[in-house]
Amino acid sequence: MDTSRIGWVDTAKGICIIFVVMMHSTIGVQIAAGQEGWMNYVILFAWPFRMPDFFMISGLFLGLVIDRAWLRYIDRKVVHFAYFYLLWMAIEIGLKAPGLMAEGGATAPLREYLFGLVQPYGTLWFIYMLPLFFLFTRLVKGLPVWLVLGWAALLEILPVETGSVIFDEFCQRYVFFYAGYALAARIFSIADWVDAHRRAAMAILAAWFVAEAAIVFAPVPDALQVVNFGNNGFSGMPGISLILGGAGAMAIISVAALLTGLPWTRWLTWLGAHSIVVYLAFFLPMTIARMFLTKTGIIGDVGTMSLLTLIAGVTGSVALYGFVQWSGRGHFLFERPDWAHVDRPALPKPLPQPAE
Repeated sequence: MDTSRIGWVDTAKGICIIFVVMMHSTIGVQIAAGQEGWMNYVILFAWPFRMPDFFMISGLFLGLVIDRAWLRYIDRKVVHFAYFYLLWMAIEIGLKAPGLMAEGGATAPLREYLFGLVQPYGTLWFIYMLPLFFLFTRLVKGLPVWLVLGWAALLEILPVETGSVIFDEFCQRYVFFYAGYALAARIFSIADWVDAHRRAAMAILAAWFVAEAAIVFAPVPDALQVVNFGNNGFSGMPGISLILGGAGAMAIISVAALLTGLPWTRWLTWLGAHSIVVYLAFFLPMTIARMFLTKTGIIGDVGTMSLLTLIAGVTGSVALYGFVQWSGRGHFLFERPDWAHVDRPALPKPLPQPAE
């Protein structure tokens, strides 16, 4: 398998990060406005596959590096994400510090930070979970694939709600990450087939779209109202959520395979290649845009406010990244500095020098 960047993977990541920002933007605006808007239908449609696709794509290339020496593996797959998590958690809490201290006293920000070490903090939970998935997969790589995949699927099906974000999200998401790792060759083959059979692929995607919408928006009968499917109707039912998550992830991959290479989608591919930038920084421009739009009332439609907040979250984080690159300052925000590595490549030995 070619280790160079594969365009559709970045395009798929670009779609994923937009869905992530969309969900947070829409829910935040709706809570602030006290009502739902038309964007709510979009996030409900994407809910079953919004995170499964991100985790599946994150596992695609793990097979290329999983047998590295432990120290290098830990450096690339654990310390890398830990650095950004700890840094950006400090930034978020620092920005919220005045409000936290007003409510909980002078030590409230510190307590919030320490709690974030054991309970993933806010929107950063994804990069908290990824190192755990990388570590766990390394530990079980000697077990039969069918055994781990079946066990992970069972965890997703079970109604696990302990209150621990780490445990609950592991049970709900690990099957998709492991599927990306274990079934990578088949996933790449499907993407190649989609690219080679575009009309057939679009017909299949249309059928998936109809089925997804029908399941997501189908009214739950009164007899089943007493059952809580994660407040997601039929799409949250055990078994159905697993199927919709996997099918939706493959749909996003297929869409990415169809879009990649088109001139008007290059920005989406670039966005996916820099998805960590958006994931880390979108909260600040998103929050500013949401507060401005909801407090000024210059836009009356809640759905439009949600869309504008989404755009602000994505473009604002990209603008921050562009400023860092242009100014040469703040690279540590998006690039891990040398001191944050535990496995540095050996420096070449200096050539012998004649005595003076």
